[in-house]
Formats: sequence, structure tokens, C-alpha cells
Amino acid sequence: MNLDMADRAEASTREPEGREVESDLNVHPLSIKKNIAWNSAGSIVNLGLQWLLTVFVVRLSTDYEAAGILSLALSIYNIFAPFAIYRMYTYQVSDVNRENTVGEYFAFRIITCTIALVCCALYSIVTCMSDTWLAIILFSGYKIASLLIDVLHGEDQLNGRMDYIGKSLMLQGALSFAAFCFIFFFFQTIELAIGGMIVSVVVVGLCYDLPKTKQFGKISISISASKAKRLLAYCLPITLASIACSAAPTFPRQYLAFVGGNDILGVYASVAAPVAIIQMGASYIYNPLLSVFATHYYSGELDKFKALLIKTTLTILCAGVGCAVGFEILGPIILPLLFSDSIAPYTYLLLPMVVLAILTALLWFVNDLLVAIRHFSASFISNMIAFVASLATTIPFVTTFNMNGVSFAGIAAYGLGVIAMLFFLIRTVKTKEQ
Repeated sequence: MNLDMADRAEASTREPEGREVESDLNVHPLSIKKNIAWNSAGSIVNLGLQWLLTVFVVRLSTDYEAAGILSLALSIYNIFAPFAIYRMYTYQVSDVNRENTVGEYFAFRIITCTIALVCCALYSIVTCMSDTWLAIILFSGYKIASLLIDVLHGEDQLNGRMDYIGKSLMLQGALSFAAFCFIFFFFQTIELAIGGMIVSVVVVGLCYDLPKTKQFGKISISISASKAKRLLAYCLPITLASIACSAAPTFPRQYLAFVGGNDILGVYASVAAPVAIIQMGASYIYNPLLSVFATHYYSGELDKFKALLIKTTLTILCAGVGCAVGFEILGPIILPLLFSDSIAPYTYLLLPMVVLAILTALLWFVNDLLVAIRHFSASFISNMIAFVASLATTIPFVTTFNMNGVSFAGIAAYGLGVIAMLFFLIRTVKTKEQ
């Protein structure tokens, strides 16, 4: 799951607290139920098409190399995505007193995205094969184009018009999917296909999102140095924690590509793609509850906090076990239908992937809880533990277990991360009870 999606899902549960929409066109805010419905629908369609892209890149190819390059590009972007996002979406949509203007948020997002893009480029040059550099940089540019539009979405949400967000996400998903498939089918060049995705997202931003957001007032893109420094300092601990969290499962994939080639990584990524449903489903379970957790914690209703924690954790685990059973039964049938019969020998990869997906969902959940109660240091330390564990286990596990080693390294890393986070969370709650 994209990290900014998690921020949006959490923030979408907050009502605009009665803010009046100041607009010459008198654009009225929607109800909170309609806003949540539009945002959820747009997110589901967009994410569904992103997943479907991982299927079509295999179907439209003669081998798994393009799928491997696409997976590698996504993995490397995810390492530095926290720099680009910087948890600013949640910060922006909760800024009901207008501490910063939309133009200042946009300028700040340009700064953070530029930092992330440079980091992606340098990292890929140092760690990846030269024939993947352009694809990685272009894919990062595609994701960054969407993040810039997200700043406009933050303004839409503040003004109670999340229908604009939902429609934009649908348009971005549909047009970028169509552009990639059309170009890749005719030219068999993944770099050109990703370039088409960038163009499609930019067109949506300029032709749809910008006019919609301008209804709420003029947009002047600038920010003072002092404001930029303050925002950078405020969200730095969470950002570093997010980087460590994203990097932990990325290194095993990179090492697999390094020792086995992009084809092998493409096989692993193709089998893993449907399993991501578990992580996404879990996020839809707990994201709407984060504000409830925070309310219970800060109001001293710790019994309710603990009861909700247990109930949510059990729900995620039960959903994960149900998915595990489903994948074990239906996986060998569905995967060949999605990707071709050549994927059939690799269905043995499913079970470790499902375990990793469940642990990932739990890690995201507890990590967001630590952020909700403002325990930034606990989030940072726990994610660093996961990161170090990934570094320590990647080479021996991948060397010993090949593709399954990627999953086993992720299980070890995120398992230790979850244990550390729960330790900090339980200790914090007990301390508050005293």
C-alpha cells in the first residue's frame, strides 16, 4: 500500500469541523459519509488498476523481465517515498486554522519530492544494473506527479469536496493504466510506457484537479525558508521511521534480482501481487479507527483503548488467516489464469508471502497507533530494528531458500518490528495508567 494512501484514509475520517467554504462559486461541502464514500471508491479503483498493471505487464511480455524491472522500480521508490510524502497530507487536512496556504504546502511538496527523486536516482545508480536506471527514475517521476496532485486533494478535503479526490484517483488510475498497456503493447519498451503514465497523470492534474481546487481560492506556489525548515524538523522522526519500514522488505528483493536476475524477481513479484490484498484490507479495517484510538488515549479511557486494540488486532489476524486458507486453496487455480501456466510451478511461494502480508498489516497498524499517540521515538526505534534485521537476514536467507528467502527475511524483520512496537505501546499505556 502507498504510504500516502494510509494518511489519506486516516484523515478522511475527520470532518472539516464546520469550516465554511469561501468560494466565489459557492461550492458547498458534501456530507462526511459522501466524502468517505467518494474517497474510498476512488482509492479502491486506483489501487485495483495499479495491481492489474502488474498482471498485464506479464501478459503483454514474452518473459518476466519487464515485471521484474517494474517491481524493482516500485521497491526502490518505496524506500524514499517517505521523503516525498513527509506525512504532510495528514498535517495539511488537519490545518483547519490555515497555518499554511495550499501554495505553501505545494511548494514544500516540491522540495520533498525533489529530495526523494535525487535519492532514488543516486541509489539506483549505486545499487542497480545500468539497464534499469531510466525505468526507476521515470517510475519515481510518475509517483511524484501523483503526490503533487495530492496537495490539491488536501485543499479539496479541507473544503469538504472529496468527490473531486475520488474522481481524480479514478481518472489517474484509468488513464495511466491505459497509457501503459497501449504503449507497452506496441513498443515493448517499459521506459516509454512509464513515460506515458507520467503524461496521463499530469494531464489529469492540469485539466481536472487544478480547476476544481481553484474554486476555493487562488493558488500562489511559494514558501518561506523558515516555514520549510520548521515543517522539515517537525515530521523528520516519522519520516525516518517510514524510510526504515519501507527499506526492510526492499533489500531482500533487490538481492534476489542481483543474484537471480530480473526474471526471477518478476516471478516473485507476480505471485506476491494478489497477496497485497491482505495488507490493503487490513488498512481499511483500522484506518477509520485511528481517531477513535487517539480519543480514548488522550481522554484517559485506557480500558476502551485496550479493548479496541485487542478487537482490531484479532480482526486483522482472523482476516489474514481466512485469506491464507483462500490463497492455499484457490492460488494454484487463480495464478495461472492471471499470469499464464508458466507461473504454476511457483505457487509454493504463497504461504510465506501470506504470513509476511499479515505481519506487514500488523506492523502498519501498531506503527500508526504509535504515531497517533505521538510516540515518535518508539516508531523510529522499532522500524530501525526491522531494518537491521532485514540487512542481517537477507543474504543467508536468500542464499539458502532462494525466492522464499525474500519472504523469510521480511518475516524476520517485520516480526521483530511488531514485537518492539507492541512493547513500547504496552509500556506507554501502562505508564499512562499510573
